[in-house]
Amino acid sequence: MGIHLRSITATAKQALRLQSLAWRSTSTSPDRHVPRGHVTVYVEDIDDQKVQRRERFLVPVAYLNQPLFRGLLARAEEEFGFDHPPGGLTIPCREDAFWEITSQLHASRSRKRD
Repeated sequence: MGIHLRSITATAKQALRLQSLAWRSTSTSPDRHVPRGHVTVYVEDIDDQKVQRRERFLVPVAYLNQPLFRGLLARAEEEFGFDHPPGGLTIPCREDAFWEITSQLHASRSRKRD
């Protein structure tokens, strides 16, 4: 029980940290610092060929080589090729789906560290 609770606590703390990074990266402040070991990606929710919403996220560079994230990169390549909208790497995906994938990657990464 103690191990399970510790795992849940660690996951919750990391989720809050990720949310904090995501919030900070979407703020309107002029400080757009990207922490070492992270990359900025934009998630565009596209519906009927119209962009509904575009959010900026910071993700660990280690995610770029993970199969789940590579699936997102493949979708970006299909949608945009190498000609992404201004501002950087853009992933055509619903925001909630992006959160789900990055949460799974984080949980997997945390288990490997324990």
